Amino acid sequence: MNTEELIASVQEARRAASQLALLSGEERNRLLQSFHDALLSEKEQLLAANAKDLAKAGEYGLSESMTERLTLTEARIEEIAEGAAELVALPDPCGQTLARWTLGNGLEIIRTTVPFGVIAMIYESRPNVTADAAALCLKSGNACILRGGKEAHFTNEAMTDILHGVLRRAGINEAAVTSILDPDRALVSALLTLRGLVDLAIPRGGAGLIRFVVETSTVPVIETGSGVCHTYIDKEADLAKALPIVINAKTQRPSVCNAMETLLIHRDVASAAVSRIFPALEEKGVEIRGDEAVCALWPSAVPASENDWRTEYGTLILSVRIVDSLEEALAHIRTYGTKHSECIVSENKETIRAFMNGVDAACVYANASTRFTDGFEFGFGAEIGISTQKLHVRGPVGLEPLVTYKYKIFGNGQIRG
Repeated sequence: MNTEELIASVQEARRAASQLALLSGEERNRLLQSFHDALLSEKEQLLAANAKDLAKAGEYGLSESMTERLTLTEARIEEIAEGAAELVALPDPCGQTLARWTLGNGLEIIRTTVPFGVIAMIYESRPNVTADAAALCLKSGNACILRGGKEAHFTNEAMTDILHGVLRRAGINEAAVTSILDPDRALVSALLTLRGLVDLAIPRGGAGLIRFVVETSTVPVIETGSGVCHTYIDKEADLAKALPIVINAKTQRPSVCNAMETLLIHRDVASAAVSRIFPALEEKGVEIRGDEAVCALWPSAVPASENDWRTEYGTLILSVRIVDSLEEALAHIRTYGTKHSECIVSENKETIRAFMNGVDAACVYANASTRFTDGFEFGFGAEIGISTQKLHVRGPVGLEPLVTYKYKIFGNGQIRG
């Protein structure tokens, strides 16, 4: 694909967006239900395509965490399909009246929600993003341009074929979901500068990809950030409660952005916490990298470097630091956090309040795993990413941020004097 062909594809997607915007909520829901059904009926096709991608994982030098993200199983396909079905049950985000008022001159003004138009998704080896992004865009009346990584080429191609079948059977322009399968990175740069054709760009992946999109794009970007997530065990923590929270946050799925990467422990409970939690972490295969105090308490810990505190491992490695106070924990998070998800384990309500108010992050937890930072878990259906910026959306990006609004003004011959 060359640049001219890319532009032609995006122009066709824009025409498809105009068609989607005119569909009723019921019609868009039928598309999603058909997508759900097609995913389940075409599981074997998806698994076969995914196997081709996994066979090339070594050739591409994929890390263990990247390979884990790339892998589809029957259970994951069913989970992806369920995400589409969940969206059906959610309210239609389009055509909602946000406000209505009448001026003294008789003009009636209505602020109503409308789709953005064309949304570009740039992502890495996460084939579930293909399905989630397409489903969210269809529900919100947007066309989507999907640019996944070459590592998931065959899986993304199969997923797009399924989506095109759903659209074709419904009489909808297939360009409503357009996948750019050509691996040429120059096409991404070109896509991100098609201001006027592309309305919004959303990157999803590692820090390098996100930085590239933010620095290259001339269209608005929702910045989904990397996840250096922390859990702080306070001096008044219930360690019986802390143990499963820490184990879940680190080991339940270590490759994802809401997994914990750094554990902070108050010095007053450090010895008890280490003796209780570290054996369970090591049993799960976690490598512990600690500061001097941690290494003194747990001799098998690897001394942590300055870079460890800044690293999103995406695997079974955990950095651990012992702090003397809540203030020191907050200072550490301010220095090394990525404004994604942070947790405190404590039974002191005032300490929890101070942590909640003192942390600058999209999601702040008290006595619960950071793994809940997820659109599905929040009741948003699927999600298109986790935003760590402050405009115009923060946290899991579900349906609401994928629509904007316009004003409809009704008059009866009024003119401005």
